[in-house]
Amino acid sequence: MGFNNGLMSEGKIAPDSQEEFDELQKKLVPLWKSIEHLNQDPQTVVVVPSMSIDDAISSGAVMQAYEERFLFLLLLLRQPRARLIYVTSQTILPNIIDYYLDLLPGVISSHARQRLFLPSPMDGSVRPLSDKLLARPQLIERIRSLIMDPDRAHLVPFNTTRREKELALRLGIPMYGADPKFFSLGTKSGCRKIFTEENVPHPLGHEDIGSEEDLLDAITQMRARKPSIEQVMVKLNEGVSGEGNAIVDLRGLPPVAGIDDASRPGSPMPATTEKAMLKERLGAMQFESEGVTYESYMKKLQERRAVVEERIVGEEFRSPSVQLRITPLGRVELLSTHDQLLGGPSGQSYLGCVFPADTGYAALITREAAKIGGRLAKEGVIGRFALDFVVVRSNGKWEPYAIEINLRKGGTTHPFLTLQFLTDGTYDPDTAIFTAPNGRQKFFVASDHVESPQYRTLTPDDLFDIVVRNNLHFGQTRQTGVVFHMMSALGELGRMGLTAVGNSHEEAKATYDRAISVLNEETGGGTRP
Repeated sequence: MGFNNGLMSEGKIAPDSQEEFDELQKKLVPLWKSIEHLNQDPQTVVVVPSMSIDDAISSGAVMQAYEERFLFLLLLLRQPRARLIYVTSQTILPNIIDYYLDLLPGVISSHARQRLFLPSPMDGSVRPLSDKLLARPQLIERIRSLIMDPDRAHLVPFNTTRREKELALRLGIPMYGADPKFFSLGTKSGCRKIFTEENVPHPLGHEDIGSEEDLLDAITQMRARKPSIEQVMVKLNEGVSGEGNAIVDLRGLPPVAGIDDASRPGSPMPATTEKAMLKERLGAMQFESEGVTYESYMKKLQERRAVVEERIVGEEFRSPSVQLRITPLGRVELLSTHDQLLGGPSGQSYLGCVFPADTGYAALITREAAKIGGRLAKEGVIGRFALDFVVVRSNGKWEPYAIEINLRKGGTTHPFLTLQFLTDGTYDPDTAIFTAPNGRQKFFVASDHVESPQYRTLTPDDLFDIVVRNNLHFGQTRQTGVVFHMMSALGELGRMGLTAVGNSHEEAKATYDRAISVLNEETGGGTRP
């Protein structure tokens, strides 16, 4: 699946106005200075968690669940003069809103509720939320009327396409996120170019692949340069969570005359024979997404272009990420590291994460990520983004390879910010340690894929009853326990997400496992991951 950076005609999109947008964005600078220093000044945050992702959303229930994934932002209402406008495709259940407001430390929930507004187009289709808003000028006007002072307001989107840019223009407020003009920097081809220019280690490969012939030529060159390659990975330029990836197995092919390994035994095969064999291997490539055919994949490759790179493997292999943000003041902040939990046919689909990443390589990948942060800041990018790595241990030493820049919020954003908002703790990028004000270190395990057919029997109220009876609920006194999200998907999909917070990696994992065990006991279900 990939991000759709276009705009739909239903929204009657106005011609792009870069100058007007740039003027709006300048308002972020004084607003940010005020927020950083006091957090007591009035402000309005408009949250539009629209996901403009092709093939990602299969139903209205999935759409709504993903839009509700960022309800942790309700914790911003702990600021006594903050107003929050949270837009979703369909109305959020009142008990889910109450659940998040009750998590607010040191705030009267009724006071916070008066500063929360929940407009909705009441449209359960799978179209992106931003499209739904742009097609409804009356709803946009209603949202505008809820903004007390446009000079002290900003838009918080999930990802930033021209849709969200147009929405910011219509609302008359700046957008905290990367300008869509930087879209290419976050594509797979754009990432590889930046990695090369900033001297960040990354897998051997080629970018800007636009046809089967390009792909065959690139793999041929890679085998010549490194004959020992056993597998390569093809990645469509626009894709998230591993979707759009495919594995090509090269094991068992006759040897080639390598640039770096001319002494390899065996006679190199003719170029025509090698290409024929490689074409056969392409036809047998393994896709991460279900239901994909070779023909449909190659069609998307021609439309979007792709990269091909060596699949990094090793006895000790991890897939960590680094989260950063660039403030409107141009400051690069290293926010957190996570170890990603991956699954799917070839282990490329994002399922969840563990925080913080292993201290054996957390500082190492953070240093490399800082190079990318500095580069993007020079380009003029603002907002949150993540840098994905793979790391392998060789001779007792971890070696990092950067593989992707995500110029958007992602699967690690909401659990980390939930922890940060709940505990007021801070992350030290040099030590990879998160510490709460009481001096306790904090850890979590999180997933968006806690699911079982049996969980369909639960309503959110049932879930709340189960966690309270079993003492799983996050408690402010001990600052450990479980926080749930995506609960609206329970009835239709039997799916939800959770973040399990503990005072050690072991306690966080044990809390997560206990929550799953309790849910299964209560429903007679099983779950993945």
